[in-house]
Amino acid sequence: MTTPLLQVENLKKYFEVPQGQLHAVDDVSFSINTGETLGVVGESGCGKSTLGRVVLHLLESTDGTIIYNGEDVTRVSASKLKNLRSKMQIIFQDPYSSLDPRMTIYQTISEPMLITKKLSREDIKKRVFELMDVVGLARRFVNAYPHELDGGRRQRIGIARALSLEPEFIVCDEPVSALDVSIQAQILNLLIDIQSEMGIAYIFITHDLSVVKHISNNIIVMYLGQIVEKVASEELFSKQIHPYTKALLSAVPVPVVDHNKERILLKGEISSPVNPKPGCRFAPRCDYARDACFAENPEFREILPEHFVKCHFAEEFV
Repeated sequence: MTTPLLQVENLKKYFEVPQGQLHAVDDVSFSINTGETLGVVGESGCGKSTLGRVVLHLLESTDGTIIYNGEDVTRVSASKLKNLRSKMQIIFQDPYSSLDPRMTIYQTISEPMLITKKLSREDIKKRVFELMDVVGLARRFVNAYPHELDGGRRQRIGIARALSLEPEFIVCDEPVSALDVSIQAQILNLLIDIQSEMGIAYIFITHDLSVVKHISNNIIVMYLGQIVEKVASEELFSKQIHPYTKALLSAVPVPVVDHNKERILLKGEISSPVNPKPGCRFAPRCDYARDACFAENPEFREILPEHFVKCHFAEEFV
């Protein structure tokens, strides 16, 4: 059996707020193999971006385990974390605010290599031009600043920077949501090409379900810090089980004239992630909720082969 590149077990991230503890990520488990993409979807505030940052140690976890290449890296020293960062990178959502406006393209892409001190200046220069070619940036922009470029080119800079240390794993935190639709397709295809050539594993965070279907091998659906459904990408779009996932998929537009798609409109109030009450967190908005749903948190179970759902009555929705 293949050892996963990344394995996350019972990961938690709580923030202290005046009202108590905000459960941003609560008991999340998943694994990713080399060269695969795990899509992470859910509405704003469900903990997607926080999950990615905790895995990369941009935020430290409250509890749980992060295993990378068979090694427990949940708590690591500063020197070990520096080495780990060369293998685990991130592409941020906003390609403008994530770039230093005072640095040229060359300075931005070369900075990680200068910090690690593994290459000579001549090798760094060669590597910068190679990366610009890989991500489709014309070399004439090498001395340009971020404000001189459009959003698509700025995001290509962010991708080149993430690739500069030859990582094995990248968190893509909504990397196309700030771009025009035509540019989104270019960046998605670029990420897919890079993955096929370099064997990089991705966590692809997005709220756009049509995007995640295009790029992911497996998908996890999050709601208020917890995974409610986990399954292969193709199966998610053909057979959803959890009521929340069904509602999400019903909102995806269908590009067919006169196609009347039935929308599932969620009612009720969203539960507070601060000191959450016992029971299913989706229960206040679920049309199928019963007394057990408000009393006890459901287990995350395998309902169909490799299809996991967090619902007391999941078998009824198969």
